[in-house]
Amino acid sequence: MAFIELRNLQKSFGQTQVVRDFSLDIAQGEFVSLLGPSGCGKTTVLRMVAGFEPPSGGEIVIDGQDMTGVAANKRRIGMVFQSYALFPNLTVADNVGFGLKVAGVARAEARARIEEMLGLVGLAGFGARYPFQLSGGQQQRVALARAIAPRPRVLLLDEPLSALDAKIRVSLRSEIRAIQRELGITTLFVTHDQEEALSMSDRVVVMSAGRAEQVGPPHEIYNRPATRFVAEFIGSLNILSGKVVDAATGRVDTPAGPVTLGRALTLAAGAPVSLAIRPEALRLDAEGEVAFAVKVADSEFLGSVVRLRAVAPGATPLSVAQFNREGRALPAPGEAATLSVDARDIVVLDG
Repeated sequence: MAFIELRNLQKSFGQTQVVRDFSLDIAQGEFVSLLGPSGCGKTTVLRMVAGFEPPSGGEIVIDGQDMTGVAANKRRIGMVFQSYALFPNLTVADNVGFGLKVAGVARAEARARIEEMLGLVGLAGFGARYPFQLSGGQQQRVALARAIAPRPRVLLLDEPLSALDAKIRVSLRSEIRAIQRELGITTLFVTHDQEEALSMSDRVVVMSAGRAEQVGPPHEIYNRPATRFVAEFIGSLNILSGKVVDAATGRVDTPAGPVTLGRALTLAAGAPVSLAIRPEALRLDAEGEVAFAVKVADSEFLGSVVRLRAVAPGATPLSVAQFNREGRALPAPGEAATLSVDARDIVVLDG
């Protein structure tokens, strides 16, 4: 049985429905991310799990108990907010120990727990400081220590890294994941950052318009998107629109040239179809199972990757990502080239 069960959750604000028939099972100790654009309902789902928003319909079950109507302070949930929400007049130690004090934990035990938590988040020796004496990353570590100090059974993270600069974000997300694994705490993480969700999660829930578009491990979400929305939202993508010529062999005519997938399609001959290809799946050679004759329009140097824009006659430009290697010769703008891709790396989307 799942540790957290969200069953057909609904949430409306007035006439606006922001969460629709949302269901999700989360195993004990699992790290699951809710990923989607602003306004897709991901934070509302998190707030319903926390008990801050009552659902308009559906059930929230945690560890076999129906928590739908239970007050937030009775759910044994720790939460880390986007804003650090630290008490400015309390020291770091007092901030971390706030929940312990409210719970009536004995002073000696609380002191030991505070030291343990500060050590866990890399802030040993910082207990006497105040929030204004800390960097943004350090303040978020304090917020995390405060959330996990009472030993909650569920940890909720509401875009906790969005206010930090890029380098600190990368470092802190690794630390959060390591702490979560060490504690084995069931975690639900909200983010609009694809890289965060893909790098941190056991599973990712891609949301759109209040619904779960796809749920799966990061590699599956990226490599095998279930819907066009997921394909276009996650990473960069080339989409070729075409028509089915032979459904049995997966032959499709596209403006860039014919494509044979080598697998049967459920669409009839003549039906429109969209094919998705990741930029890194395209190669500058003719060795793949599907090839396109193109002309290079321009290139962009991005450090570890060089991104080319190539045009096939009558087709939309194709984005090609190639690893930067010293001495590697790439075609210059205006030069003709051949792109190829293996058929297994072409994803069939809706028509």
